[in-house]
Amino acid sequence: MNVRTPRDPLLPLFPLFPLLVAPLRARPGLLLRLILWSLVEAVPALLAGHLVARAVDHGFAAGHPLRGLGWLALMGLGVFAGAWGTRQAYPLLARVVEPFRDDLVRRVAAGALHQAVAGHPVDASGVSRLTLQVEMVREAYAGVLMVVRGFLLTVGGALLGMVFLAPSVLPLVLPPLLAGLGLFLALLRRMAGAQRDVIVADERVAEAAGAACAAARDITACGAEDGVRARLAERIDAQAAAARRLAVLMPARVLCLAVAGWLPLLLLLVAAPGLRSGGLTTGAVLGAATYVMGGLQPAVRSLIQGLGGSGLRLAVALRRILEVHPLPAPPPAPPPAPSTRPRASASARPAHDVVLTAVTFAYGAHAAPVLRDLDLTVPEGAHLAVVGPSGIGKSTLAGLICGTLRPDRGRILVAGRPPAALSPADRSAVRVLVPQEAYVFSGGLMENLCLLRPDAGEDEVTAAVAAVGAAPLVTRLGGLGAQVDPAALSSGERQQIALARAYLSPAPLVVLDEATCHLDPAAEARAEEAFARRPGSLVVIAHRISSALRARHVLVLDGDRAVGGAHHEVLRRSLLYRDLVGHWSDEAPPEAPPDGAAGDDPGAPAARGGTVRATLPRSRS
Repeated sequence: MNVRTPRDPLLPLFPLFPLLVAPLRARPGLLLRLILWSLVEAVPALLAGHLVARAVDHGFAAGHPLRGLGWLALMGLGVFAGAWGTRQAYPLLARVVEPFRDDLVRRVAAGALHQAVAGHPVDASGVSRLTLQVEMVREAYAGVLMVVRGFLLTVGGALLGMVFLAPSVLPLVLPPLLAGLGLFLALLRRMAGAQRDVIVADERVAEAAGAACAAARDITACGAEDGVRARLAERIDAQAAAARRLAVLMPARVLCLAVAGWLPLLLLLVAAPGLRSGGLTTGAVLGAATYVMGGLQPAVRSLIQGLGGSGLRLAVALRRILEVHPLPAPPPAPPPAPSTRPRASASARPAHDVVLTAVTFAYGAHAAPVLRDLDLTVPEGAHLAVVGPSGIGKSTLAGLICGTLRPDRGRILVAGRPPAALSPADRSAVRVLVPQEAYVFSGGLMENLCLLRPDAGEDEVTAAVAAVGAAPLVTRLGGLGAQVDPAALSSGERQQIALARAYLSPAPLVVLDEATCHLDPAAEARAEEAFARRPGSLVVIAHRISSALRARHVLVLDGDRAVGGAHHEVLRRSLLYRDLVGHWSDEAPPEAPPDGAAGDDPGAPAARGGTVRATLPRSRS
């Protein structure tokens, strides 16, 4: 199988340049410190030739060996100074490389999630990009930074030293140096093509192996082992062939090194008698040779080996990652916060009602429906509590309203639009869901709280934290600027952070799916009352009966029927609700209705022709 592609593998590196220098530009103070320590590291390259020249001319050749040893000792001290500069530069480079790797991981993960949300097929080779290729880019980026920085400093220092020591040797050094580097750049394109073939072949092997492992049972059942093995072997052979093509090109780097590194020294030795007769001292000739052998030659070798290895892997792997995982378009700016959003008239925008019409949902084609033909209207501004026994479909209803689940039949509209058909950004602007297991990510507390509203100011965040009762937690963590470790937080503390995040969201609809189950009753009451005062609608999947008592409307799910209305109305009409109130509440359950009305009230909207209607009246507090 040929894994070559018509795309230019170096295509072109210039678009990658801003991405590669961004970590340095984002940290100007760090960059300045790196430059200063790099200058210290360049001291040996700058002074070595001069010190050798003085050691020969003013020491050994003049009959003063101790003086010559003294000059060489100074060169040794310069080597120690350069080593100290290198030691200080390495940690600074790490502080550039590691954030670059982290940002790349976020880019790859965001691209994969964006493709998955958009409905594209799962890309099994994405594992190779997230692990092998990202680590390859990290290591190659570090290597390229070190190599390029070292080359510029060493060659610059050596050439500058030659200018002051013996300018006449520059015509012997510069032409072969530039010719060797030019030859290397000409070969780099072909080597990049071979390197890209290797990476693409690795991806295809990972993709084929992942698909085979996932379907191992079916492959065995169908007796298709030989065919799958042959296809996998074909891709492995293609990978080996691509690796061999790259290996054939690698020795070409030796020719480039010979021209740029060894030819200047050869020309200098051949021209040495002429240079001596022209007035150049023996020490100056040896000093120039020191600059070539101790400065230019190692720097050129490092550059050719580094760019021919790490540089190619960096350019090709990074280009491949960005080809496969282009960044999604930036999300639209979030609308204003609910607390400051002006109330538009009904004619200016559709009401943020939640309307379910004949909705049926089952977890699987052969499973019994969890919800069947449900009609439900939740008007804008409503405060609804959904109650019922475990497994009856309360969380399923929350998922349908929020668009994380799609109904098998029927229609769901939130603010006049089907939530499941909206993009993630549009859904976030319409509704916010807080599940039972709240999600908190590692990072800044402020970042966690502002996840759904990045433009929120500190005063608004503080007000949201105080409203849901999370202020003591924020104080204990060290304020809004604290770092958060999710593993160190309790389930209730994670719920408080998620509640504050949802309260700050601009979405006009909040759905709490047992989002306060890990809080004590007082903390739960404070959070729910805060959301009830918040402009917009509130749907609470009740964990305690107190949530239903606080709500303006209650929806009871009871198998194939649903009853909705105010608390006292549902008590009269639903036997299940009376039973739930009697078990959840410390108070005595209300008196049963008269004989003949033990079930749902005959006048209540119950099942007719298999349709359950639980329509709440439009009202606002």
